[in-house]
Amino acid sequence: MEIFNKKARYEYELFEHIEAGIQLYGGEVKAIKGGHADLTGSHVRIIGSEAYVVGAKVFPYEYARPDGYDSGRTRKLLLHKKEIIALKSKIDGQHLTIVPLRMYTVHGIVKLELALAKGKKQFDKRASLKRKAENRAKQYEYNQ
Repeated sequence: MEIFNKKARYEYELFEHIEAGIQLYGGEVKAIKGGHADLTGSHVRIIGSEAYVVGAKVFPYEYARPDGYDSGRTRKLLLHKKEIIALKSKIDGQHLTIVPLRMYTVHGIVKLELALAKGKKQFDKRASLKRKAENRAKQYEYNQ
């Protein structure tokens, strides 16, 4: 099962992609495998020498105990120290942010695809939508 951040490509200009593990509880893993998660509006924050994903929602697994479960809690990312240091230097130097693009499983392990991103301005968003519509029209004419 793959869960996508549909707004990331619209809101941000993406540069470099990184794969990271994520620290989860047992019920959260089953919920993600069932497709019950949302990455919209989430981002990565580096605090000290650790990276955390903020704003990603993993909805409760229906057969797990719901006692005190917070679906929007901050989750730790599993990255090497060298990767975290490199990301932090790129973020600080170039005024970038880290955005999760998709969450997927590899051999039963949940992974998160991250990207270095820079926010788009409103006119950039309009231009990309216009370009997308033009390409769609050209493709339609070509197929006719």
